[in-house]
Amino acid sequence: MDHYDAAFEELNPLPRLLMGPGPINADPRVLRAMSAPILGQFDPQFRAYMVQTMALYREIFQTRNEWTFMIDGTARAGIEAIFVSVIEPGDVVLVPVFGRFGNLKVEIAERCGADVKVIETEWGAVFRPEEIEAALRRHRPKLVAICQGDTSTTMLQPLADIARLCRQYDALLYVDATASLGGNDLPVDAWQIDAVSTGLQKCLAGPPGVSPITVNDRVTAVVRRRRHVERGLLGPGESQGPGTRIASNYFDLAMLMDYWDEKGLNHHTEATTGLYAARECARLLLKEGLEQVFARHALAGRALVAACQAMGLALFGDIAHKMANVTGVYIPEGIDGERVRSALLQDFNIEIGASFGPMRGKVWRIGSMGYCARKDAVLITVQALETVLAAEGFRLLRGTGVDAALAVYREAKGASPVRA
Repeated sequence: MDHYDAAFEELNPLPRLLMGPGPINADPRVLRAMSAPILGQFDPQFRAYMVQTMALYREIFQTRNEWTFMIDGTARAGIEAIFVSVIEPGDVVLVPVFGRFGNLKVEIAERCGADVKVIETEWGAVFRPEEIEAALRRHRPKLVAICQGDTSTTMLQPLADIARLCRQYDALLYVDATASLGGNDLPVDAWQIDAVSTGLQKCLAGPPGVSPITVNDRVTAVVRRRRHVERGLLGPGESQGPGTRIASNYFDLAMLMDYWDEKGLNHHTEATTGLYAARECARLLLKEGLEQVFARHALAGRALVAACQAMGLALFGDIAHKMANVTGVYIPEGIDGERVRSALLQDFNIEIGASFGPMRGKVWRIGSMGYCARKDAVLITVQALETVLAAEGFRLLRGTGVDAALAVYREAKGASPVRA
């Protein structure tokens, strides 16, 4: 059967356990919410869901920011919407790079016409505050753009001191929390972070396709100055902002703010099922409780680390700054990393991640996040990895990884349940 004929077969993918760096398995309750009836974008019910979703994500981001809403598109859409709406050609943007996704922000900022200044540290490390301060003093950027967690290196960048320094040097701070929000603490207001974006498909236990963002009054002032009303919507009394028109129509935050606020000025047709998913992701997380969710991710991460160490696998990077939800593991000498990943997928229906750039072919990335940050998922993955490694000739005492992971869970007096 060729690809064209196969396209007429019913969609019926094998169920996988997604234990890579994301996407992960969506919570079944999120998938059920996505099957709710489609509503018109200006139906009062749907507008109420939009307002409710904004309120829920203020709690997720730990902020009082009015402009906390959804960008339709995967996590990269949120990054690009903030960049294209804040950055004007010639603006100085500082990007501290500690992995692949720092380099992504360099590219997006360059496409916006920014004068991009890059500082780098080795993959597997994070930045010290004094390194950021030196760059702030030297470049005086309008915007600093940094990851909280970069899945390419599994590192979690401390941000509180960096946010304080950005205020001291009058720079806006944007944080890419695609891989970290929901599994690691990110108190936006307490740390005085100006803008954050994320995605549903990692710690929030949803599908790719929606990027929640939050921006504070400092960013809003920059965006509002560039406000532009689409020509076909321009009516009496509507005024344009004095700043440069935002280059993208779809990602124009000023226009999106007009759409999400009470005036409901038409923009694109909101992604109905995406909004349902975002709302349910936030509802479930908050019902469980932020602290409990953080603890669940931390516990799963500790169990996975203990299992890997017990099996004789070396961990990648500065473990003191490891993300709770992703673990980097060196591929043992003489082991074909892609053969192991393929065997896990074909024999056990389990997916773990490869790596990028300088770590390509050297490191596996094993996730334990969102709906997959639970005891059974961790234990099944460890047991399957033991089996495949043994078959590949890696010397280990079978069962040691599972026993080590179980011991971590037992010491914690039981894992937090997935269902709150």
